[in-house]
Amino acid sequence: MKFAIMSDSHDSIPNLEKAIKLAQDKGAEVLFHCGDLISPFMVPLLAKFGKETHLILGNNRGDIYLMCEHLKKYPHIKFHGEQAFLEVKGFKIAMVHYPKIAYALASTGEYDFVFCGHTHVYEVKEIGKTLVINPGEILGKEGAPSFVVLDLETKEIEKVEL
Repeated sequence: MKFAIMSDSHDSIPNLEKAIKLAQDKGAEVLFHCGDLISPFMVPLLAKFGKETHLILGNNRGDIYLMCEHLKKYPHIKFHGEQAFLEVKGFKIAMVHYPKIAYALASTGEYDFVFCGHTHVYEVKEIGKTLVINPGEILGKEGAPSFVVLDLETKEIEKVEL
């Protein structure tokens, strides 16, 4: 089983479309978006993944009311608000936008994975038994747009650049 982990798309329509297509091509079965999707018009693009999707807010919130209205059309997208604490396929996962909060959550030892974003910079860090993954950014402001595919069977982490 593979997870796709993305963050900070910041209304970049072409980059999110490419990332979704690549995630599908790489066999991702669950998608996590760690915040800063921003505009409600991005929801239908995210929905093209077509499988279980988890979404949180970032610091650039856009029109939350209209985003929630759009999300009603896509029951496979689970909107968690500020953060998410999940069990997916037997793994305990926390998802927050900010890395410092991700590090603190990881240090509790309660999670297998903590996903975050915000910095627009790719980082994988092991804290105790927890793997913290910041997939970089879909936007492409700080470098090549990127996301991560995590293979749960092999534990391989692939940084995918658009």
